[in-house]
Amino acid sequence: MIKKILDSFGFAWNGLKTTWQEEYNFRIEIIFSFIIILFIIFFQFTFIESIFCIIAIIIVLTAEIVNTAIEDLSDMVDANPNPLIGKIKDTMAGFVLISSFGAFVVGCLVFYHHFLYSTF
Repeated sequence: MIKKILDSFGFAWNGLKTTWQEEYNFRIEIIFSFIIILFIIFFQFTFIESIFCIIAIIIVLTAEIVNTAIEDLSDMVDANPNPLIGKIKDTMAGFVLISSFGAFVVGCLVFYHHFLYSTF
């Protein structure tokens, strides 16, 4: 049982490493995530402000991983140009875009609120 659990973590780690190595956008999102986390720590965001930012980060990174998996699966199913696969890829890109835009809006609201109402 422990071996299965450890194997599962190993597979997950390999997936993250592969996504990091192959997906430029994922690397950018990770870098921005670390910057946001540093801001949260440096500017001493409240617990609720931090939670909103962390959830937004998780949603964007998860969307990018799902997008990558579906794109790779689509390429494996049919490497030739296929309008349906193109539609699937575009839809997944839209999913990542909406999650990124949502995270940006959440970030703007949280940062605005924090700096408007905080006392330094």
